[in-house]
Amino acid sequence: MRSKAGVLFEVGQPWQIEEIDVADPQPRELVVELAATGLCHSDDHCVTGDTPMPLPIVGGHEGAGVVVAVGREVTRASVGDHVILFPTPTCGSCRFCNDGRSYLCDLNAYVATGRSPDGSYRFHLDGQGLGAYAQLGTFSQTLTVSELQVLVIEKDVPLDVACLIGCGVTTGYGSAVKVAKVQPGETVVVVGAGGVGISAVQGARIAGASTIVAVDPVELKRTTALALGATHAARSMEDGRHLVSELTRNVMADKVIVTLSLLKGDMFEALADLTAKGGTIAVTSVSPSTERSLSMPLSPFFLSNKSLVGTVFGLVNPLVDMPRMLDHYRAGSLKLDEMVTATYPLEQLNQGYADLHAGVNIRGVVRF
Repeated sequence: MRSKAGVLFEVGQPWQIEEIDVADPQPRELVVELAATGLCHSDDHCVTGDTPMPLPIVGGHEGAGVVVAVGREVTRASVGDHVILFPTPTCGSCRFCNDGRSYLCDLNAYVATGRSPDGSYRFHLDGQGLGAYAQLGTFSQTLTVSELQVLVIEKDVPLDVACLIGCGVTTGYGSAVKVAKVQPGETVVVVGAGGVGISAVQGARIAGASTIVAVDPVELKRTTALALGATHAARSMEDGRHLVSELTRNVMADKVIVTLSLLKGDMFEALADLTAKGGTIAVTSVSPSTERSLSMPLSPFFLSNKSLVGTVFGLVNPLVDMPRMLDHYRAGSLKLDEMVTATYPLEQLNQGYADLHAGVNIRGVVRF
């Protein structure tokens, strides 16, 4: 099979649109014709080198489309099904899947390799293997993927909206609901109001937080956060600290959710200052691969019973939690259409990322 795809050949270079070959499905794989893919910041970290990946690679890891072929052993989907693709496999048989932590599935060990677990490539260009970001590569209109990374959805949800559930919305929503475990009446600060941050704001609202402060230097992101659930907004963590102090009579935030596109170790002291005694900092950010330490006063942090927790994929079980999020969308409580700031053809992939860097997008979407 042939397909157009966005391929990264070198760090620091733009995505190149190429005509590539897509492998036929193995017994537990299926072929999906994508309708749309979100432009997630994680793929851009391959371009900047903050997240080293084996190159060349087909980018993209949040997509939605229609199944056009299935391997003979596939049981999770059938030809004609509408599906969301997600970056974390769920094998259902490893220790972590069996104890309810499918986001830590052992098959995640292969997500950053670009190859399938058997060592093969699902994409090729002129006979050379091309990696697939997160074993997906949703910057290709046609792709062959494991059934372990597919969720069948009902056909009432538009695919160019459903694709956001594949990563960004799920990660942000889960960061509030499942990682920070926001409770009714709590004060929540979300630091970084891009696609993941706006989803965390919505998750906090749905969980019942009474005060939600979105912190971001970009006016569009603050305005969108206020429209979709934040009660207040601030330009910086310092401004946010003063605001939260006033709002809580200096108790500070019960939960601080960090959704910055790039997190540095020297930011943690400011994050700790935003956090109440007994509060939690939930980190949902990428740090440069060279970042090895964080800086903050340890005794005041731990003696105040504060917690620092990391997350992968919002700690969600895709097969259970994604359908619940789609129910929230149908009910009008989870806003997805409003998060799509602009759509692009695949040929304008680099423009989409330029707009992301310019701060004019909450979420850009490529429509095939």
